[in-house]
Amino acid sequence: MKIISVILLLCCVMVLSCGDDKSSESQTESIENTNQNAKITAKTIENIDYKDYALSPESEKMIVTWERYQELAMQINYLKKADFSFFNGDKELLKKFIDEFKSQIPEEVKTNPTMSRIAIIETSLLKLNENLTIDNIERKDKITGIKDVFVAFSNLNYQINRKLERDFYDKIQHE
Repeated sequence: MKIISVILLLCCVMVLSCGDDKSSESQTESIENTNQNAKITAKTIENIDYKDYALSPESEKMIVTWERYQELAMQINYLKKADFSFFNGDKELLKKFIDEFKSQIPEEVKTNPTMSRIAIIETSLLKLNENLTIDNIERKDKITGIKDVFVAFSNLNYQINRKLERDFYDKIQHE
């Protein structure tokens, strides 16, 4: 009689245990699905909608010596391909890069509107760094941070083009 009770008890425990495995699997699957949705791919970044201003050929000639600008443009192109290595790296290195970026500005470009665009780039770069390095930030916030960097850089290009165009028209009026 005791043996039958023990066997029944073991059978009940086994039946109840089997039910727990299914819930564990579904939890694991939902975690994996969430991780898949959290990945930001080049296709995701390609679908970000913003106005992308390129530098005019005259503007490119004017800033050809601005090494940090060229490096930032290259890193933003990498970001468009979902390479986050520059943007989710060490914050101190990013701050050092930003300081060098600001200190190397050519005198022809150094105006208040341009400096304000550079301040916006600095803020958006640091914000993106925080969004990418902290684990509990939602995917949509990371994408918004990426868009902010794109928009800030595009607006800097637009401002540089405007500055050069304004200088050109000022020369025409004085003659």
